[in-house]
Amino acid sequence: MEIKCTTSEINKHQLMIKSIENIITEIGDDINREGLKETPERVVKSFEALYEGYTEDPKKHLKTFEDDSSDEMVILKNIEFYSTCEHHMLPFFGVAHIAYIPNNCVIGVSKLARILNCYTRRLQIQERICKQITSLIDENLKPKGSACILEAQHFCMTSRGVQKQKAKMITSSLTGCFKCSEVRQEFLQLVRD
Repeated sequence: MEIKCTTSEINKHQLMIKSIENIITEIGDDINREGLKETPERVVKSFEALYEGYTEDPKKHLKTFEDDSSDEMVILKNIEFYSTCEHHMLPFFGVAHIAYIPNNCVIGVSKLARILNCYTRRLQIQERICKQITSLIDENLKPKGSACILEAQHFCMTSRGVQKQKAKMITSSLTGCFKCSEVRQEFLQLVRD
């Protein structure tokens, strides 16, 4: 199958390559050096994967099923993710724990991981990702409550700035019944186990 690109896509691609070449030159290296000759093209290709979240609508992953028998907590935990800090354009990575308590409607379990990818594969801050996930679940599943916890290491903390190698940032968004201390404690206990 032949893939055809529009003129604007080709121009955008060439502009991105030129931008990477300029960055390499400005940091003091030689773009014509053997090891760097194909680097701008490789960087642009890697951006396609790192920022694929901009091309996806998370709502497309909301395959739901009517189910009036499920009324207990549903948790998908230890979901690996990778993202890029919008402040320094450096990676951060870790695990997510996503939960909800159904209200006559459940979602395919793999869809939670796909929704996470849609939001993390963008320039982001960790706090926003948590809120985006619980908001999407709440708006579309209408659960009794939802929760998202992210635990991540940030290169902007480890490779520059304060250079604290083992520091982890933990953020959360809790809605509905997850704000109740008993439900919150159950969720946190199940995530820790």
